[in-house]
Amino acid sequence: MHLTRFRINTARLGVRSLLASPQRMHAAVMSSFAGRLPRDKNDSRTLWRLDRNAKAEVLLYIVSKECPDLTHLVEQAGWPTTATWQTYDYQAFLGALQAGSTWAFRLTANPVHYIRRKDGDPTKRTAHVTPGHQMGWLLARQETAGFRILNTPPEQRRLPQSNEFQLTVRDERRHRFEKTDEQGGQLHRVPLVTVTFDGRLQVTDPAALRRTLTLGLGKAKAYGCGLMTLAKPV
Repeated sequence: MHLTRFRINTARLGVRSLLASPQRMHAAVMSSFAGRLPRDKNDSRTLWRLDRNAKAEVLLYIVSKECPDLTHLVEQAGWPTTATWQTYDYQAFLGALQAGSTWAFRLTANPVHYIRRKDGDPTKRTAHVTPGHQMGWLLARQETAGFRILNTPPEQRRLPQSNEFQLTVRDERRHRFEKTDEQGGQLHRVPLVTVTFDGRLQVTDPAALRRTLTLGLGKAKAYGCGLMTLAKPV
């Protein structure tokens, strides 16, 4: 497995449309692999995420089985003569994960639930739209995903009786785009709500967390969701 980091040059013409479209970014990411044929749907092991740390600091992260070649992205959205991308061997890091270790994490996800408008109607996938419900979506998945989000120490809580977690939700984005059905025929309008989670976690099941880090968490992985990264806490 490989972890790749690429800084996007936000001053380049055309970059704004690339950043605004999960479809276009997905196509750019998947074009980075020479072994992938057009319309190859076997891309479940490729995850990507955009980190918008500042207006001029936008980073693209990719986790993939195959080592990517981002030459086309450097030419389109980078610094062709002075900067490139960094790809790291992810396997050594994954293999070193131990139960009980603590990490800072970041995850961009598509928190959804299924609702039924009235009895007899089919269930419909609907996005969570409040921070409380979005946090609840992630908290409900932490056990099977191999980690536990840490509680905030009592002395740091805003309210003495609250049971707060070391977890924040930010950068909610709403997209709406057209997608063809599996037969390549009728177009459908697809709504997509994404949020970014930052927090601290403790590893409870290293094998399960490795699966989470390489296969992703939640829906809409093709559109920049599901990729969790870890860093040493500060």
